[in-house]
Amino acid sequence: MGIQAVFFDAAGTLITTAKSVGESYAVIAQKYGMRVTPEELSGRFHICFNGASPLAFPSAQPAAIGELEKDWWRRVVREVFSPFGAFDRFDDYFDELFAHFARAESWMLYPEAVETLRELSRRGLKLAVVSNFDSRLIEILHGLGVAGWFDGIFVSSYVGYAKPDRRIFDIILQARQLVPEQVLHVGDSMANDVAGAASAGLKGILVDRKGAHRDAAISRVGSLREILDHLDCVA
Repeated sequence: MGIQAVFFDAAGTLITTAKSVGESYAVIAQKYGMRVTPEELSGRFHICFNGASPLAFPSAQPAAIGELEKDWWRRVVREVFSPFGAFDRFDDYFDELFAHFARAESWMLYPEAVETLRELSRRGLKLAVVSNFDSRLIEILHGLGVAGWFDGIFVSSYVGYAKPDRRIFDIILQARQLVPEQVLHVGDSMANDVAGAASAGLKGILVDRKGAHRDAAISRVGSLREILDHLDCVA
């Protein structure tokens, strides 16, 4: 049974921020009277984001999810700034920051993304995004001009489960009438993408642009272009 579909993670795989997270946080914070270096904020962001509860709301009604997403991010960002003293205009700051990362121009595609998606589509493969993200991702991908390549854009906040929980994959496989052996999942996280996909029976490939996992006994690529050659090996 050959590969019939390719799932992609989003941030760190298909897209990245146009400026570093720390830089964006710092520049906007200065407007509201908070001065912290981009380096400090970048470090705090990774700690707080990785330590947060899953960005998923399994029992929520669809109409409530937008506000739940924003509340989730508000807690993360408040925790980012917690070591730096009182932030009197935090709510105003957060609203601007949240809107900033909703805009497509705050993100950019990796250079090889479009040609890779085009070739995979030409080969007749179904493509989808499976991301631990919120509903802003849909408009971001539209704004970057790639949403049309995908049969679906699935964000954890709406699916109700976040990677590495296998249930996010199970739900999407069922919705698209696919079996795990037919699907390749591509992402930049060992835990969320490689281990998460494997737990659901999918074939996972790590996007390892900096070569941090050269010695790991996994399937890995240095760029999305390499997926095209790799497909023959995992078919």
